[in-house]
Amino acid sequence: MKFIIAIVLSVALINSASAKIYTKCEFARVMFDSGFTKESLPDWVCLAIHESALNSNVVGGPNTNGSFDWGIFQINDNYWCKVGYLGNDCNMDCNKLVDEDLTDDIACTKIIFARHGFTAWNAWKSKCQGSLAAYQVDECF
Repeated sequence: MKFIIAIVLSVALINSASAKIYTKCEFARVMFDSGFTKESLPDWVCLAIHESALNSNVVGGPNTNGSFDWGIFQINDNYWCKVGYLGNDCNMDCNKLVDEDLTDDIACTKIIFARHGFTAWNAWKSKCQGSLAAYQVDECF
């Protein structure tokens, strides 16, 4: 297990050069430009703030099952991506989720959301559901 953690941390450090911490408005505009409605943006902003602090390079874990969560949306490698090769339901390498390009992250997030909605993310359930006043993005457009 320590070896796996060391590999994951090494990958995260290698990718840190291309990491980005987004502002709320930068993130909202990326999401809008990727096809998300303005009405849904407060949910996505809240989710990303509480999952990763809008940091594209975060790797969280290990979780109780030994899995890790990757990127700005904290996408789990037990279900959605695989480390070092294409795999799981998003058919992607988790390393693609820890850079400043959110294209891969958003593509996988759309798959997760289509299956589970926002309830796929514990941070959304505990921090965002029914409490979005602080995450409005009207000033971003």
